[in-house]
Amino acid sequence: MDYLYSILILIGLFIILASSFDLVIGHCGLISIAHPIFYAIGAYVSAMLAKHNIMPIPLAMLSGGVVAFVASALVAVPALRVSGDYLLIASIGFQLGLIELAKHIHEIGGAGGLTNIPSFLIRDYGRESYVVLVLVLAGLTVLFIKWLTQGPYGRMMAAMRDDELAFSMLGRNAIWVKVSVFGIGSGIAGIAGGLYAHYFRFLEPDQFGLLQSSAVLTMVVVGGLRTAWGPVIGALVLQLMPQMITFFNLPPSVLGPLQGLIFTGLVLVFMFKRPQGLLAAPVIWTGKAPEKRGA
Repeated sequence: MDYLYSILILIGLFIILASSFDLVIGHCGLISIAHPIFYAIGAYVSAMLAKHNIMPIPLAMLSGGVVAFVASALVAVPALRVSGDYLLIASIGFQLGLIELAKHIHEIGGAGGLTNIPSFLIRDYGRESYVVLVLVLAGLTVLFIKWLTQGPYGRMMAAMRDDELAFSMLGRNAIWVKVSVFGIGSGIAGIAGGLYAHYFRFLEPDQFGLLQSSAVLTMVVVGGLRTAWGPVIGALVLQLMPQMITFFNLPPSVLGPLQGLIFTGLVLVFMFKRPQGLLAAPVIWTGKAPEKRGA
């Protein structure tokens, strides 16, 4: 049962990650694939705060989300002021640089990883309680993003994404919208990182590298950009698929690269054959004049 619980928790965590990433790359149109580094920031911050008894675990998880939010602003503000495309370069550099830095900081475990992270709920209420917690938070994340994107803020995001120049000419601050959305998505990822840390109780920098980025990107692209349930379906499909591959008993040296090839291949196939993903986003405006009705 522990194996099944771990799979369910990973599915819930990836639903949170994919949904928050879709908010950034889909709804807001920001080009970034470094979402897992904010997941890592939240995980490490929450783990260290709880391990040293600085604050209770729930507050440590929220603090991890806040630190991830602040870190995202430090990356996004300078990059977006130059050009939107620089966000991709800045975020990848930030991800790779922070991973290498973490490998050399012995206080957080270094390259060997951080161990003995305090658990949450499991000791008193069993693993079932943690499964419920993660799945409930995954559902709340989906509903929150759906509420956010379908309201006035969501219409503002769509207008900025579709025509940033016209949006700015109306007196709106496009930079503020981009930074705020990037921060919200990154903060949610940071909270998910705290949930991961206090269940698996081990963190290692390479867990949050480019393979993780390709996995989350694949979930969003396969499921469907700018849809509430697309990232959910993508997370289910892409999390269950590697579990089926493990039954072939392949060595880790083969299994890791094979998963990367599958993720990359699926992205390419869907981009060319079905760019809208398994669930297509609703078409709001097609650019065609409305047909005239007969008398």
